[in-house]
Amino acid sequence: MTMLNRSAPDAPPTLATPTEIGVLDRLVNDKPKTSQKTLSHYLIKIARLGGYLARAGDPPPGNTVMWRGLPRLTDIALGAMVGGEFVGN
Repeated sequence: MTMLNRSAPDAPPTLATPTEIGVLDRLVNDKPKTSQKTLSHYLIKIARLGGYLARAGDPPPGNTVMWRGLPRLTDIALGAMVGGEFVGN
């Protein structure tokens, strides 16, 4: 995904499921309040789950923080789906 982001940062975020996108929107606050939701925008959110701080002088997120963030996103999305079935919301 990071390589795809480097070649097409304005691509739509269709690689993620709607559940994952919803979890990222609710869980990770947007640093710059933007209305444009691109692949790059959501990759930064995944990287922030992996420990990326997204400060102004930081380089783009690397593979390590993405590897840390993706399992967290998967676990949270799975919990949201299962929890929704039990709670009924």
